[in-house]
Amino acid sequence: MFDLAPVSLWMEDYSGLKQLFDRWRADGVTDLLAHLREDPERLRRCSQSYKVLRVNQYTLDLFKAADQQTLQSRLHEVFRGDMLDSILVELLALWDGQQGFETRSVNYALDGRRLDVQVRARVLPGYEDNWSRVLVSLEDVTAEVQSTEKLKRSEQYARDLFEHSPVSLWVEDFSEVKRLLDEVRARGISDFRTFLKVHPEFVTRCMKEIRVIDVNRQTLEMFGAPSKPELLQNLSRVFRGEMYDSFAEQLMDLWDGRLVQQREVVNYSLNGDILHIHLEFSINVHAQNWELVLLSLVDITARKKAEAYLEYLGKHDVLTQLRNRAFYMEELNRLSRKGPWPLAVIAIDMNGLKAVNDEHGHAAGDAMLRRLGEVLAKAVDDPACVARIGGDEFMVLLPATDERGAQAMQERILSLLELNNQFYPGHTIHLAMGHAVGQEGASMEGIVHRADQAMYADKLRFYEADERDRRAAAAAPLAVAPVSVA
Repeated sequence: MFDLAPVSLWMEDYSGLKQLFDRWRADGVTDLLAHLREDPERLRRCSQSYKVLRVNQYTLDLFKAADQQTLQSRLHEVFRGDMLDSILVELLALWDGQQGFETRSVNYALDGRRLDVQVRARVLPGYEDNWSRVLVSLEDVTAEVQSTEKLKRSEQYARDLFEHSPVSLWVEDFSEVKRLLDEVRARGISDFRTFLKVHPEFVTRCMKEIRVIDVNRQTLEMFGAPSKPELLQNLSRVFRGEMYDSFAEQLMDLWDGRLVQQREVVNYSLNGDILHIHLEFSINVHAQNWELVLLSLVDITARKKAEAYLEYLGKHDVLTQLRNRAFYMEELNRLSRKGPWPLAVIAIDMNGLKAVNDEHGHAAGDAMLRRLGEVLAKAVDDPACVARIGGDEFMVLLPATDERGAQAMQERILSLLELNNQFYPGHTIHLAMGHAVGQEGASMEGIVHRADQAMYADKLRFYEADERDRRAAAAAPLAVAPVSVA
């Protein structure tokens, strides 16, 4: 039975180990583990105290030995390397008085192959006092160990991909959300969009039922969280405001069976900063209850800011921060179609800007334009619109404004301009203004033309008055100092 057993069997003599243990006990050793760790050579002495008496044929085949003599003469090739790490378990068991042990160890076949083995040993009855007969069985578990290690590496690879992904990753459980949707469907509801309008609290309820299973490191960095518990305990600060409408749309997609979704949403970091997010949402198709949902979040805040700035530049004048000519033309066309009427238009032109540019440089002229931009921005409120349409030309569109309203706006602009001139010493800003009012059905071009004509008339009056002032100053008699006669 020993020879024909389909498992590796070893009959060994542990009496040398027993004697070694007895000497150590006599020397006062009580903690074997500490004693072995004090001197690594003691562990080697333990392993060398074993004597192999006999092995069966399965053992010879397993270790690629021609016969028992060959195996015994080359045991140093079998028991080596990391085998010493696993021997501690059996030594401690025997030291504690156990008559057997089970452990997992490493041996090596004579052809150099590493063998992971499950070791089971038993001191045979009648030999408990000297341990001279110990039956040891070895089961080759190399394939199992390698499979386990491969699985661990695969799991670690997947974990590393998740943890170190350059995008924010969330693993969530939507099983309760699915249950709630199924309950609504079971009640016979078919128009889910209308249902949400009538029962907006359903969206909030679903949001509360989502369970976050895990997040990666990029998520913590994106949302400014020092740890996962800190983030998960403050999700109400992350998902709020505009997120309600986004989640409602997400629920409607789920209702329609779209288990893979993309959308742009707004979240908040823990310090309150707005985060514009591109969200990708995917439910594992094999997860019947939606218990495994993967979300990836990419921070597109910088892109959104750039888009907003480009949109701003497309509709604003960089120097004055007012609307530009392109926006003015769009607004003019919109008002011509939709009103509201009457519509008042004020044409504005700065007097004397060319002279300032010629005499003091364009920087001085730009400073005056910026000042005028401040005045007009302060004077004109929504839904009115003020725009710089040329070098020193400005237009104000006043929907639902009559003659009195247009006149009041001009007076408001002049009043604020006077304060601005007092605040900024140096160049005084002078304006030429004219307005026109049109009723529904009037030609928009005609209204703008009449405002321009009125502005040019005002400009002409300004320059005529300025010319009269210069002539009067030139014609004034010079003061003659009295001459004393000696």
